[in-house]
Amino acid sequence: MLESLITSQTRIKLLLKFFLNAETTAYLRGLEAEFKESSNAIRVELNRFEEAGLLTSSKDQNKKIYTANRQHPLFDNLHGLLLKHVGIDRIINDVILKLGKLERAWLVGDMAAGKNSQVLEIVLVGEEIDKVYLSELVKKAEALINRKVLISTSKIEDEDNQLKKANNSLLLWKNN
Repeated sequence: MLESLITSQTRIKLLLKFFLNAETTAYLRGLEAEFKESSNAIRVELNRFEEAGLLTSSKDQNKKIYTANRQHPLFDNLHGLLLKHVGIDRIINDVILKLGKLERAWLVGDMAAGKNSQVLEIVLVGEEIDKVYLSELVKKAEALINRKVLISTSKIEDEDNQLKKANNSLLLWKNN
């Protein structure tokens, strides 16, 4: 879907990188290695995003570090669009809210780092999670979003250890 609206693959990768997880920071050479694209193509898009106010930058020694501008009026819209693009919004609606006593849901792995992936890794934190029902819902969600969904469960007291193992994590949902 997103590919039909935005034809530049570099631009899509940058949107996913910075607007899926707003905590993400990156610099040009790191993006070049990650995307396996020319630094010039990436620099052009970074400059466009920065001129539009979508990204902010700061200097760290000789590196220019980029991050998403959360104060930009379109930040929430872009974040929501990207959640829909990767199917996370459907998983939240179809899986998380119907499972039992959940406290939090975390996106972990490549997607949490802003990398496009065919696998969504999610950690559900709570008590009395219905794993049989969860398995059924995961199958439905996979069919809806055309991605593999890997879900692990954790009790509240084990949450920190589970997230440390994951390296990258992004809070998707929290029980109010």
